[in-house]
Amino acid sequence: MFARKIRVEYEANGQSLPCPLKWLDSFSMRNFTNASVFDDTLPIADGQMEIGSGVPLDELRDSMEDWFRRKGYLGKDSKLSLAESPSPDHTS
Repeated sequence: MFARKIRVEYEANGQSLPCPLKWLDSFSMRNFTNASVFDDTLPIADGQMEIGSGVPLDELRDSMEDWFRRKGYLGKDSKLSLAESPSPDHTS
């Protein structure tokens, strides 16, 4: 649906793990009514989201960390990492 695909992972006990779909859904549903900048976010699987071109990754990460901590999903010492998947190369 959206042009950008991102990987969303969190750190737990020194390991990088995909954020559960439940967490991503919780964040996205909450933001449909509270933060229009994140309306263009669509969770698709554990650790995977599609986002619109206007969604700033740094702000998205910070807001997701804050929401996940408030929900009790993410520990105070855990960090999120968001990485955009490269676009497929269509030059061949």
